Amino acid sequence: MAEPSKAQTSDRKSLLIWILVLLSVLVLAQWQSSLPDLKSYPAAWTLPATDWLNTGMDWVVGAFKPVFRALSAVMEYPLFWVSGFLGWLPWSVGTVIAVIIGYRAGAWPLAAFTGGSILYILLMGLWPDTMNSLALVAVSVPLAVLLGFGLGVAGYYSPRVERFLTPVMDITQTVPAFAYLLPILILFGFGPVVGLIAGIIFAFPPMVKNTIIGLRDVPSDIIESGLMSGATKGQLFFLVRARAGLRQILLGVNQTTMAALNMIIVASIIGGSEDIGWRVLSTLRKAEFGESLVAGIVIALMAMVLDRITYGLATRAPDMSPQQGFFGRHQFGLTVMGAAALTYLAALGLPDLQTWPDDWTVDPAGGLNFGIEVFVLWAKPVLDSVKNFIIFTLVLPLKIGLVNVVGPYTWGFTATVWHAVGYAALVAAGSGLAFWRGRRGQAITIVSFGLIMFFGLTNLTWPGASLLLIWFGFRSGGARLAFWTLAALVFILSTGSYDKAILSVQLCGLAVAASFLIGTGLGIAAAQSDPFSRILRPINDTLQTMPVFVLLIPVIMIFKIGEFSALLAIIAYAVVAPIRYTEYGLRNVSKDVIEAATSMGATRSQLLWRVKVPLAMPNIMLGLNQAIMFGISMLVVTALVGTDELGQIIYIGLSKGNFGIGFVAGMAMAVIALLADQYCRAWQKRIDAKLKGARP
Repeated sequence: MAEPSKAQTSDRKSLLIWILVLLSVLVLAQWQSSLPDLKSYPAAWTLPATDWLNTGMDWVVGAFKPVFRALSAVMEYPLFWVSGFLGWLPWSVGTVIAVIIGYRAGAWPLAAFTGGSILYILLMGLWPDTMNSLALVAVSVPLAVLLGFGLGVAGYYSPRVERFLTPVMDITQTVPAFAYLLPILILFGFGPVVGLIAGIIFAFPPMVKNTIIGLRDVPSDIIESGLMSGATKGQLFFLVRARAGLRQILLGVNQTTMAALNMIIVASIIGGSEDIGWRVLSTLRKAEFGESLVAGIVIALMAMVLDRITYGLATRAPDMSPQQGFFGRHQFGLTVMGAAALTYLAALGLPDLQTWPDDWTVDPAGGLNFGIEVFVLWAKPVLDSVKNFIIFTLVLPLKIGLVNVVGPYTWGFTATVWHAVGYAALVAAGSGLAFWRGRRGQAITIVSFGLIMFFGLTNLTWPGASLLLIWFGFRSGGARLAFWTLAALVFILSTGSYDKAILSVQLCGLAVAASFLIGTGLGIAAAQSDPFSRILRPINDTLQTMPVFVLLIPVIMIFKIGEFSALLAIIAYAVVAPIRYTEYGLRNVSKDVIEAATSMGATRSQLLWRVKVPLAMPNIMLGLNQAIMFGISMLVVTALVGTDELGQIIYIGLSKGNFGIGFVAGMAMAVIALLADQYCRAWQKRIDAKLKGARP
């Protein structure tokens, strides 16, 4: 009889350890009633990180507050002048300028969309509020672009600087914005400058990344041509390398603009200016859903117009051939200035072209509120049934376990020991079937998920959950990922963030799983059907460009506040990434591979599931990665509807002016996001190895 190979021996050891780990989790869950310290991490073992941070912040404020307040006063000047200019600018002149720029960026369709968006803003009487928001964008974006471009150039020339910038950018984009709104508020004082600074911090990383990519991807023959022409070092950079990478750099401007807009709207939560974000938030808090929706549409239209214009201008960047003559080089600028001057002269004689008349505005909020009430009353039985079904079969079992959920009110019967035995038999049968088919990973997943659903994430002991995660990290990415999992757990446990972190994982995990399944399915359908893809594309664009807390408006209108509304809002925000990455991956499978499979007689179904989907799996996994990032970033916003997790702690810290608790909770969320990113990267490497025929 042949001896088992090393691989078989390793698989057997891994399976044995998995069994021991799962048994340990089960035993610890049974012991927690007699050992309370297993249920909650002992408070005596936690570090006073909150006090340390508050003490440090007090010292910083005491030492440097005058410097930051002086800087705040300086930054108020450009904001004051831009805001004053946009407030003075006649609506007709602003419309003409925007429409011409829209035409330049995307021809007549974008010009018409820009004009229609402005008409909506004017009709709703929200032009002054929109100009206040636009002033923050107009000041923060150039500053973020300059900062990002400078750091990107430094990162391009120095690998050491790039290695330093990478984790810094990851942290700025994974730490929830609310976590650093408070220190900015403490240092710079109350006012619109808070939104300006927060927008710069949140928006500069895309510019850094795109600058490095743009400069690095310039073909060598272009650089050699510049050297042969006798260009100096400065000329070689600005006139050759920077111009050749201009399209990629301008895409960074596009992404920076969208990030700044999103952040500035979020910054409205702490007040500071009468802008659109504050109007949405104030009406949302008063349950004036019609008014909130009207203003929220303005934010969405602003985002879409800015996104399409900046993207269009980026993709239409000038080539390297010089234009002859002054008018040839400045034709577009002269056209804009001429049209604006003529319109302004016309407005001097026609007052209605300066200030939009009140008689020309409409107020659909009352009708919207009435329509919402009628719809909710009409659909209430169906909506409540759907809501209760999802809560009692997925949300609560994942949170507190089936053992605590199943009852006469929720499931229609009282759970007995025989129901538990039947559940265990069902899990064992599913796991056994998967194991019999040679799918050990699937078998272990079924047992693990069955165990979690029975007890609930909040009823797993912290040692058991830690043991399960560390071993899972080792099996997914080796010793390195196991170490980072351990480090993340030590931080979360030692700072007292474990209980809230579990609730964050429960809510975000369920939402991401739903968005991934829905998004992947829609992405597959879009890749198979061009008409369906065209229908889906504007929906994706709307969801992706719409600022995050605007997504709360429709779900709160229909389902009121609560965890279910938060779940739907996260799904709506995170679903776009799986759709786009799945469709992109499937549409870019090598044509040679498809032709080879077709020539071998593969049916359409076989071609999809056995050829395209496996080859597109790296892109699909990237969609999962992005869905996780989007879902975690949305948690703080969903705290506005009453969720009880890390996002709520950050919001409480912001409301009470407690920097320590807000920042600790924000760092805990960042740790979860970065760890999830590492898991996705490990899974993607394993998939790539399988596609190459190697053993992971």
